[in-house]
Amino acid sequence: MSIAFVFPGQGAQVIGMGQALANAYPKSRFVFEEGDEALNFNLSKLIWDGEIEQLTLTENAQPALMATSMASLKAMEEEGIRIETVKFFAGHSLGEYSALCAAGALNLADTAKLLRLRGKSMQKAVPIGVGAMAAILGLNFELVEKIAQKASQKQVCQAANDNDPNQVVISGNCEAVERA
Repeated sequence: MSIAFVFPGQGAQVIGMGQALANAYPKSRFVFEEGDEALNFNLSKLIWDGEIEQLTLTENAQPALMATSMASLKAMEEEGIRIETVKFFAGHSLGEYSALCAAGALNLADTAKLLRLRGKSMQKAVPIGVGAMAAILGLNFELVEKIAQKASQKQVCQAANDNDPNQVVISGNCEAVERA
């Protein structure tokens, strides 16, 4: 039997995530402490007690999701799951960084710093309130491409991610995404 872990992407963040793990498992708490120290920022306070608007900012959401994923992994270790026996680590979108950290390709501090920088860069590329994304359910990629093109009306709107046969993510200018 092979064990695999798959980590979530951006959009899975919620206020309070990982707090119960940190309270119950010392190794999980240490993950959040290490992340806070690496970023020189109290990310765990934002995750547990902050405002969802601040947590959802890409520069915060990305390291927060990775830290929570790693805290979950540490809780499993404390429950007796031997992580070294895991055969596969994968992640959806942003979750690929959690997978790299879990597999030991990146350490937690470097992953947190990288994701903070990545998030800031992504936010700078598309200022808050200018861009948007939306998951379209129940339509195939080709149809969503046509809808996005029609909705663009001299703005940007395009099919960005073909997540599965029944979910396509579009992205672009807020107004165009809303039209689509």
